Amino acid sequence: MRTVTGATTSVELREHNRARLLRAVHDCGASRTRSQLTKDLDLARGTASVLVTALSEDHLLHEEPSAEHGRGRPTQVPGPHRDGPIALAVDLREDGWEIAACELGGRSTPLAARPHDGTAEGAFTPLAGALRAGLERYGSRTIGIGLAVPGPVRDGRLVEVSHLGWHAVDARARLAASGVPAGTALHVGNDTAFAALAEARRGRMAGVRVGLHLHVDFDLGGVLVVDGRPLGGATGVGAEFGHMPLTGSAVPCPCGATGCWGMEVGANALLRHLGLAAGGGRGRDQAQAILARDAEGDPEAAAAVGAGARALGRGIAALVNAHDPEIVTLSGLGVELFTQGRAALSEGFLAGLMRIRAERLPELVPSELGWSGALLGAMESVFDAFLTPEGLRSWNPRARP
Repeated sequence: MRTVTGATTSVELREHNRARLLRAVHDCGASRTRSQLTKDLDLARGTASVLVTALSEDHLLHEEPSAEHGRGRPTQVPGPHRDGPIALAVDLREDGWEIAACELGGRSTPLAARPHDGTAEGAFTPLAGALRAGLERYGSRTIGIGLAVPGPVRDGRLVEVSHLGWHAVDARARLAASGVPAGTALHVGNDTAFAALAEARRGRMAGVRVGLHLHVDFDLGGVLVVDGRPLGGATGVGAEFGHMPLTGSAVPCPCGATGCWGMEVGANALLRHLGLAAGGGRGRDQAQAILARDAEGDPEAAAAVGAGARALGRGIAALVNAHDPEIVTLSGLGVELFTQGRAALSEGFLAGLMRIRAERLPELVPSELGWSGALLGAMESVFDAFLTPEGLRSWNPRARP
């Protein structure tokens, strides 16, 4: 008889429970004791003990005594094995990239960071070299690469970054041409969608049924999150909220549309407001300088920040009217626009809300993950594929160091 888990044999049930236990350890950040996990997963104590022992023998888990315990035998906390799986996470931005090695539970180790010249060749060739170094370092422990990119992704590999003039850049082919083994599992996703995924797993959107996440960098991206999953659309390129005409602008956008919301919010908008050159992945330091000047009371910088914050608030109001989220989270420069331009943001937000929305406002908060959301989301994409019965079958403990 088929169980509610879908398992029909004892082997399938064991594989299912292995994946559940590892997923629980990962999601809680390796912070819960064995007894707590046993209760959370509704497992028998004996079953949990057998699972943990087998997962330890397979170099997937390692237990440490809890820092807090009472009398008697110390309580054990399952966590990552020292020879356990590693996800290589990449945050590829318009002006640079960074790589981290991430283990079960979410702890990350920075590996490399480097600026690039805005061209696909200038970005992917050195990135591939750094990834090869990571693959050599971790060897068969590597379970995949998660790559966050600052634009839509089609077919899981074709990257569009209109501000850089990238059209259908094949991320998989670019990395393979520069020496990354073609058989390496590669998960490519939009940076905002990945940041939203991380926010739902490890940030302020955890446990939220319907949320809206907005990531602000050189321009703006957004995505609706339902039951912890960003909605990507029928072909994977949905939720391009930054390319919606939400504020009545008539400014042409490099994407081909006119009046895109993202043209009014972000580093590029700050630079344009002060008559500075913008676009092409230039001006991150200048944008930060404008924010610093605003914090010091400079009126020109305050006007630029206020304009961006007001446009951000107006666009959020339009999306709240449409989607009715419980919470709206902001990452990247959205945190600074929220904190430094809060009055202007609130003005734009409240003015654009329907009366029925204004009577019950969603929570509007900065992300707890800051700039690390896209990187953590890239990690989550790798572990999402691995922490399944099918994914775990690819793990060969005899191949570990």
